[in-house]
Amino acid sequence: MSFKLLGPLEAAVADEPIRISSARQRSVLATLLLSCDRVVSVDSLTEAVWQGDPPATARNQIAICITSLRRIFREASVPAEMIETSHPGYVLHSEHCYIDLKDLNQSVARARMVAAHNEQAEEAAKLFEHALALWRGPALDGLSGAHIDDVSGQLAEFRLDVCEEYAALQLRFGRHQKVSAQLAALVKENPLREQARAHLMQAHHVAGRRAEALQVYREGRRALVDELGIEPGPVLQEMHRRVLQDSDDSEPRSDAPPPARAPAATAPSAVSSDPTPSVPAQLPLALSTFTGREPEIEALETLLRRSADGSAPAVAVVTGVSGIGKSALIVHWANQVADRFPDGQLFIDVHGYDKSNRPLSSLSVLDQALRGLGVSSAQIPAGLQERSAMYRSLLNHRRLLVILDDVRSFRQIQPLLPGRGRCIVLITSRDPLDELVSDYGAVQIQLNVMTAHEADRMLATVIGQDRVAAEPEAAARLAELCGHLPLALRIAAGRLTPRPYRSLQRLAARLEDGAGRLDVLSPSDGGVRAGFWLSYRELSPEAAVLFRRLALLPVEGFAAWAGAAVLDVNLMKAEDLLEQLVDAQLLELCLTQTGPAARFRFHELLRLFAWERAHDEDSDQDRADALERAYGTLLTLAGSAHQLLYGAGHLPRHSARLAHELPVDAVTELLADPLEWFESERGTILAMVGAAARHDAAAAHAWELTARAMPLFEMRNYQEDWQQAAQSALESARRADDAFGATVMLRSLGSLAIYQRRYQDADGLLTSAMELLDRADDPHERAVVLRNLALCARFRGDLDGAADHCRAALTRFRETDDPVSAAHALGLLAQIELERGDNDTGIALTRQAITASSESGSVRGRAQNVYRLAEAYLRIGDLRQVIGTCQEVIELTRAQGDRLGEAYALRALGEAQWRQELYDAAESTLAEAFTAAEDVGDRFLQARIETDRACSEALRGDAAAVDRLRRAHQAFTVLSASSWQERTARLVDVVGNASAEGRPVPLKRLLATR
Repeated sequence: MSFKLLGPLEAAVADEPIRISSARQRSVLATLLLSCDRVVSVDSLTEAVWQGDPPATARNQIAICITSLRRIFREASVPAEMIETSHPGYVLHSEHCYIDLKDLNQSVARARMVAAHNEQAEEAAKLFEHALALWRGPALDGLSGAHIDDVSGQLAEFRLDVCEEYAALQLRFGRHQKVSAQLAALVKENPLREQARAHLMQAHHVAGRRAEALQVYREGRRALVDELGIEPGPVLQEMHRRVLQDSDDSEPRSDAPPPARAPAATAPSAVSSDPTPSVPAQLPLALSTFTGREPEIEALETLLRRSADGSAPAVAVVTGVSGIGKSALIVHWANQVADRFPDGQLFIDVHGYDKSNRPLSSLSVLDQALRGLGVSSAQIPAGLQERSAMYRSLLNHRRLLVILDDVRSFRQIQPLLPGRGRCIVLITSRDPLDELVSDYGAVQIQLNVMTAHEADRMLATVIGQDRVAAEPEAAARLAELCGHLPLALRIAAGRLTPRPYRSLQRLAARLEDGAGRLDVLSPSDGGVRAGFWLSYRELSPEAAVLFRRLALLPVEGFAAWAGAAVLDVNLMKAEDLLEQLVDAQLLELCLTQTGPAARFRFHELLRLFAWERAHDEDSDQDRADALERAYGTLLTLAGSAHQLLYGAGHLPRHSARLAHELPVDAVTELLADPLEWFESERGTILAMVGAAARHDAAAAHAWELTARAMPLFEMRNYQEDWQQAAQSALESARRADDAFGATVMLRSLGSLAIYQRRYQDADGLLTSAMELLDRADDPHERAVVLRNLALCARFRGDLDGAADHCRAALTRFRETDDPVSAAHALGLLAQIELERGDNDTGIALTRQAITASSESGSVRGRAQNVYRLAEAYLRIGDLRQVIGTCQEVIELTRAQGDRLGEAYALRALGEAQWRQELYDAAESTLAEAFTAAEDVGDRFLQARIETDRACSEALRGDAAAVDRLRRAHQAFTVLSASSWQERTARLVDVVGNASAEGRPVPLKRLLATR
């Protein structure tokens, strides 16, 4: 299997292309390929497909796309397991695949490594040539979206980097003619690429074309001045100097001196003591291993343009969690642009969060700033306002870079904001300093963890590309275990640098132990843990307790109700405390997730830190109570959502000994759209079920929560989630000798098998459930199992047995006062009577079922029973009634996001239309039905719809009908749908004979094949 991303997305098996026509599927596949062998969350896939504006059914549609891709691969003889479900999303395994992007990275990495050795330079050239030949056009051409556009842009830049490196290698061989030909077009298309322009100048110069070399320089300088307002950098200026001097050694030196700095402007006499300003140069040394952060650097570059007119200083505040690299970014960029600030650079660490020093006061910070500007002690005023005024006066009309590092609060540095001039002020802080943004128009740069590519580059920079290339999977895992946090990754790399014998895999194995991971990343009482502690110690007592207890939840993200539950406080208080934790950079907002409430999450290393604090500071009982309240509250909410969707049925009471009681209005707001609430809590439900199933003391919560999540599994067709949750809950119930819990889960798995048309498996599971009921006697659960056994008997063709089971279930539902389930059983009995040929009884029972569903408040039950009525009208030929009932079902199912129910209703409507000779309308309706069935991956329904389309074609004498019927017959054969297999076989004979004679099939003849 091969995938190509360096151009339009292509997939092939043995050089035979695989057609993936759906744009949605192509976006999902591309996103998985870009992060192959790593889990891609459903949220990331949703963002890639809908770009910030997903529909309510987005998660369901992502699951449908994955199912479709697996089917496409399976049909191409590729193992469907290549895409594996892995919470919180999916992972594409590349072990047996060729991916041109991986080939590119490996080739370039190898080329760079061997290029350093002259004897291997030819091999490096061939590797570069191979890498450049992989491009077939712009990467992922034809696909769009923020993430894909970002990656495509990064790859375009990477290609230019490779072109420049290849050109440099060619120049070492003296192949200047080849370089001239290659780079002329590249420089024309990318006029601001100084390195490429320098290589082109060198090629012209070596070839004796000095005039062309100088013209290339003039064009580049003009572009830089016109577009960026800057002069060429040292490399290009050095090359220009050598061409002018006609030096034989035309290769530019990397240590070329910077351009001469203009003299500092003289400050006006704003203070009586007339301090003489000096030119400070206080920038710390930048990290030699700094990598990545291109978008953030670009945001900083905009400050240069903003400050150019001198009307007001440009201000930026860089925020983020401890260890995210705020100071490293600022210092790196400042050193790059230092020569653009002829009046100097101030750097002041204000100790906002310092282990040993108290935060500096505004007065102290101003004292440092004025001294740095050359003001003597005697000239520095005593008062805050006077110092601030002198500071602003000295900065007026000057071009100065001011860096205030580790700021605690806005008030701490407000007096250091210049009044006018062309200064730039850069601030780093763990606090977002919203006042700077709202009142002063500051640019706010929120630093997030590094991307996988940035982390890989950083690791390669510190320990060497060869070691990363030798263990790429271990390198990626190491970055994941460090949470892609720069400080953590740098510490981990520091353990490897002096120990070339230590493998990345061995260090990654040490970090796999969550309990000891922070120890490894916090050497000498410093590092990651120390940085987190400085933020944690500033929290209020309540916020600190909430921080600790949230870490006990085995979930990736959570809403405010979870905070209220673990802390046992009201919802408003929990929301305020959560905001404090976000402002302290100890929690993150989940910006990509949709739902009825804001959601929050931990950075993984912060979760470990909070878990440590919980086990050090809280008692065993406090921790157990917090977790139990979370389970109890989730079970209560899920039960309410279940009731809103399925009506007031009989859910077993949950066994949680504690639960936080949320106000009625808060629950109403949360569950305004109960299915959407279920969707937003999908990951939480699966994680909590899994955690409960692993702990015998909480085993009952696993099956109780699974039972309450059935609307999510059924209505969104999350069959894999259903299987995972019910199976783990069943195993834990058996370990705990919980006969009733095991019965409920066996029945649930039996229902899933019915959904998947595995009727023999379903019968076995339901029979086992019935046997367990001899121990856990529960009349209502026995009724549910009997109803499902009736379904199995019906699908096996045993209609008499199905009716007996159904009547027994109906009696028990009525005895246990469950009108919702009784209405469902009544509808099933109606269906059985219709299939037995008793149309009058079937229709009468169906109408009773519709009434019962409406009275019990079950919208889904009403939709199912109205659909049964439509099928009954089809049987008796009352086509006018079919259209009205189908339209009602379509409206009901669309309102609930029930795509499968919608597909069934559209199919029935299409049949009614072709039977009335409304062929164009029928084709349109059936095409829509097929798309819906394809979206949910229901191949049986797809085959039924294809049969309807063939009937419509046969009535018009269309010869295509025979082939369509044969495909449907083959599908029914594969699915072991014997009755439909026999019917389509009869249809093939009838339609085939008519087609051979060149005539349409009469309607009565078609209907006679039923």
